Amino acid sequence: MKIKYYDLIHQTFDFPSEEFTIKNNFLEFHGISLIDLIKKYGTPLKFTYLPKISQNIQKAKKWFKKAIHYHKYNNKYTYCYCTKSSHFSFVLEEALKNNISIETSYAYDIEIVKNLYQKGKTNKNIEVICNGFKTHNYIENISNLINSGFYNTIPILDNIDELEKLNFFIHSPFKLGIRIASEEEPKFEFYTSRLGIGYKDIIVFYLNKIKNNPKIELKMLHFFINTGIKDTAYYWNELFKCLHIYAKLKKISPELDILNIGGGFPIKTSMSFQYNYEYMTNEIIYQIKNFCKKENISEPHIYTEFGTYTVGESGGIIYKILSQKKQNDREKWNMIDSSFMTTLPDTWAISRRFIMMAINRWNDSYERVFLGGLTCDSDDYYNSEQHINAIYLPYFHKKIPLYIGFFNTGAYQDTISGYGGVHHCLIPQPIHILINQNKEKKFFYKIFRNSQNPEEILKILGY
Repeated sequence: MKIKYYDLIHQTFDFPSEEFTIKNNFLEFHGISLIDLIKKYGTPLKFTYLPKISQNIQKAKKWFKKAIHYHKYNNKYTYCYCTKSSHFSFVLEEALKNNISIETSYAYDIEIVKNLYQKGKTNKNIEVICNGFKTHNYIENISNLINSGFYNTIPILDNIDELEKLNFFIHSPFKLGIRIASEEEPKFEFYTSRLGIGYKDIIVFYLNKIKNNPKIELKMLHFFINTGIKDTAYYWNELFKCLHIYAKLKKISPELDILNIGGGFPIKTSMSFQYNYEYMTNEIIYQIKNFCKKENISEPHIYTEFGTYTVGESGGIIYKILSQKKQNDREKWNMIDSSFMTTLPDTWAISRRFIMMAINRWNDSYERVFLGGLTCDSDDYYNSEQHINAIYLPYFHKKIPLYIGFFNTGAYQDTISGYGGVHHCLIPQPIHILINQNKEKKFFYKIFRNSQNPEEILKILGY
């Protein structure tokens, strides 16, 4: 009878996988010995595997290049990284090695662009797509960036009032984009996105405010839906609505040549994850080319904005099981040495699930458990996996440590939880390790930030 934890994982999933292997009864992530990380740095431990960022960018570029070649698509593709997914310097610096554009969403993002330029990590030719609602500070920062020579900066209008302010502050001719206010999925609480300009208003707005302004060059039409790029009737319906607007604009605005289809390539949130990236890329290029042919317009330059896809699969966090509490005959609570609310806020905020597996003791028998965090909040728990309404881990033993890892956690978790700030019940931010590889493919590690100490937290609180 197969009752070992290894047997459970092996018979449930296609395991080992591209990311995960077992060596000497210990889990490895992209060949990284996680147990060695634990021995060196302790737990809880947050890590970022930097090469995965470039790997995912290059995969997407390859898929689009292949589709463009196959369909004889008469334009090109640009990969754009959404900084809001992770603003860390090491993420931007790794991503920018791959000849990409970046997308911003607030005034302080522009300061990041300036900083990267001052450090020599980029130059003034960098393409910056400025999305989001434009506060006065944001408009000033965008304008200052363009005025200082970053001419490939493209502000994307989120509402019609932004145009006059941009026109006033920017001294030279500049490129411009318009974001479409797409219709939300039927299950949403509202019908139309609060972001962008309505379908019916765009053409009139262009004719009245942009067409005859010699200072403005309309270059981009921007489309985005919250559900991401999925092979659903909803996605294709919204994309074709966008294409109809693009065709109408293109016929009266010859300089328009970029269609930004937003983002939303998913990442693996379960070992049973399935998504045909190559099929979706191929279908997108085919549908856009076919539509443009029917409308007798040239194919647009395609942009995508990938945030979670870029950085999500590079991150992970490791916990130690401190103890087990048996609250009744059926419920066993394994208590981790941190808090989900502090380190993985999406698990309680939107019931997000990540890949979770034991690091050690794969040859032991397993049991069903719940995972509890250290805060006194009843929402600080994790009770199921993406593929099944349960969690199974090797049996708890007081004298034999058990370590678990959550993987593909690199997007949004730090900014949502308030990286380095004050957290619920004063649970400290864990140590954060950067992992890279040299030319000989050997791993090397760097402490990005040590675990918070009491003095740091008390200082924030004014003590």
